[in-house]
Amino acid sequence: MDATPSAHGPRRRGRPPKDGRAHADTKQRLVQAGVAILTEKGFAAVGLDEILGSVGVPKGSFYYYFTSKDEFGLALIDAYAEYFAAKLDRWLADETRPPLQRLGDFVEDAKAGMARFGFRRGCLVGNLGQEMGVLPELFRARLHGVFLDWQARTARCLEAAKDAGEIAPDEDCATLAAFFWIGWEGAVLRAKLERSPEALDVFARGFFAALRPRLP
Repeated sequence: MDATPSAHGPRRRGRPPKDGRAHADTKQRLVQAGVAILTEKGFAAVGLDEILGSVGVPKGSFYYYFTSKDEFGLALIDAYAEYFAAKLDRWLADETRPPLQRLGDFVEDAKAGMARFGFRRGCLVGNLGQEMGVLPELFRARLHGVFLDWQARTARCLEAAKDAGEIAPDEDCATLAAFFWIGWEGAVLRAKLERSPEALDVFARGFFAALRPRLP
């Protein structure tokens, strides 16, 4: 992204909204636009004008909403993490479904979401993780924390699957959850590259096949 604050502190240009509610609404629209764009494009490659223009905010007003480009990036990570945690809970914590089916439901929902945008959009956290060589170092811990949170939610679902006898009783669910997210993020990247769900299907089939209880 192409905006940086002044060395003497954040710039304050343009006219801010006159009331706090308008300010909060505009800030939220900026975050929503940034999240949508960064699921498709890289943080370093996206111009600030593109995000501001998509919500009709003058470029000179940006620093009324965020003190720096880095603060904006962290806000995007936090917003996406909150959205995705709710999505995971909707599927993985649904006790009306068998545990492994819950994880399968998440996979199908994620596939449908990618298909809805022609497989152009992927995972904002995964996209930023691939850019760490050119991103601020403070992004690293925030991104890692998001992955750990997703893994913990997935591990709880897998523990329920173990209790239900769907997977072997000696499986390490924390390790399985880490394996899932390492593989899933790679599959999402490949799906974007190929504009196809095939990589998602291949990974999901392999993961679930490996979870079948072993015969005595």
